[in-house]
Amino acid sequence: MIDSRIKFRHLQTFVEVARQKSVMKTAELLHVSQPAVTKTIRELEGVLGVEVFERDGRGIKITRYGEVLLKHAGAALTALRQGLDSVTQERIGDAPPIRIGALPTVSTRIMPQAIQLFLKENTWSRLKIVTGENAVLLEQLRVGDLDLVVGRLAGPEQMAGFSFEHLYSEQVVFAVRSGHPLLEAGQSHLTALGEYTILMPTRASIIRPFVERFLIANGVASLPNQIETVSESFGRAFVRASDAIWIISAGVVANDIKDGALVVLPIDTSETKGAVGLTMRNDAIPSLPLSILVQTIREAAAGTSGSRLSATKGNPT
Repeated sequence: MIDSRIKFRHLQTFVEVARQKSVMKTAELLHVSQPAVTKTIRELEGVLGVEVFERDGRGIKITRYGEVLLKHAGAALTALRQGLDSVTQERIGDAPPIRIGALPTVSTRIMPQAIQLFLKENTWSRLKIVTGENAVLLEQLRVGDLDLVVGRLAGPEQMAGFSFEHLYSEQVVFAVRSGHPLLEAGQSHLTALGEYTILMPTRASIIRPFVERFLIANGVASLPNQIETVSESFGRAFVRASDAIWIISAGVVANDIKDGALVVLPIDTSETKGAVGLTMRNDAIPSLPLSILVQTIREAAAGTSGSRLSATKGNPT
């Protein structure tokens, strides 16, 4: 039985602190004081009889008990939000929003076609598409701020409580502008990387481990002149205007390669190949519009070279 002492504000504050990992940021977002946030968490812990957060240096981190509660609290708030959206829909004839997190690898290659197909279904649903690093999007999915994440399969430790549907596989490429010096015959591409500015995926990005393992395996010890970025717009503009080399997922630059603006260096990166697909919460019950959107994403991905449909479950424990 649910303890009547636990209120909506307790769950809302708990989920936000878990997401922000900061009492101060939570207070700003909820427009309350920091002592109010602390008091609300203490009240929740008093009812539960356990601590849900603990000190971690100058910050805080969620406890094991907190992790368990977060899975259910996030789902509960999502269900409540969907219920309120449904009432609003009935009242004003509006459709519930669909919130999609898309990694750069699919935001330009898959999502435009998928959205065009979805709009033809006339669901009149509002869409919200956000991009960012994989870890950030998965955390937003976990707490209910997103309904679906489309991108690369995360590591096992990040997939607890999630399901993943494999759409296709994709590898990392080394992209340069048309006419780049390394495209000249006789150039040794890997050994010459240190002579150029390298755009590297950030350490929090999902492809960074693939890139690091590839470079080490091929004897590239260091890249002294590198810029870490996940900004697609910056990467595209900078590489087109310089001799920089962009290490990026193939899907991000697929259209640029097709248009001839960028060229892939002839480096065998097949060992960096990884699964791209749909990630959802195991406990999620998709609305009809979301189910339709998922199907249009599948259809758009089916046109991707080497696409393959399959489904697996993340470890729920």
